[in-house]
Amino acid sequence: MVRIAVLVSHGGTNLQALIDSAPYENGTLALVLSSHPDAYALERAKNAGISRLVLSPKAYPGREAYTDAVVDALVTHNIGLVVFGGFMFILSPRFAEVFGGRALNVHPSLIPSFCGKGFYGLRVHRAVLDYGVKLTGATVHFVTAGADEGPIVAQKAVDVLPGDTPESLQRRVMEQCERPLLVKAVREFCEEAK
Repeated sequence: MVRIAVLVSHGGTNLQALIDSAPYENGTLALVLSSHPDAYALERAKNAGISRLVLSPKAYPGREAYTDAVVDALVTHNIGLVVFGGFMFILSPRFAEVFGGRALNVHPSLIPSFCGKGFYGLRVHRAVLDYGVKLTGATVHFVTAGADEGPIVAQKAVDVLPGDTPESLQRRVMEQCERPLLVKAVREFCEEAK
């Protein structure tokens, strides 16, 4: 049975999609780890009976120390798959050394466009609109040492509509692309791990 940890920083809408799609054949949502103590995702986890842990980057002297704490917590909880579901912190390369091939991230664009350091949240959708592209979407990829550079697992596109705002585009990408792609990728990972 693959024990799944979801790393979050804020509301946890991707976490909720994973909760709503459970159970997973050969997988179980075992831990929600948040970088913020007031993240609503922790309430979602509590309501679903999932163990919760808060590790704030502010409590550590730097990125490497924080990464070590995250990795140690995941190893202690015997996690087999890590899902980045809106985790707003780029971990050091040590994370990929320990969890390479066992960590998935969902990014709100069609990688390789609008990705990498500095591209997150509404910034991605503002850039899409500013550039004038006609299609955008989401990508699920394996996590590597470089931000948004890992092998692509799945992508899904949606049209950019006339009159879109960053907020309306973000909502459509989340609902139509991010959530279904992430659920599908987690389900397939667990099934293949049998």
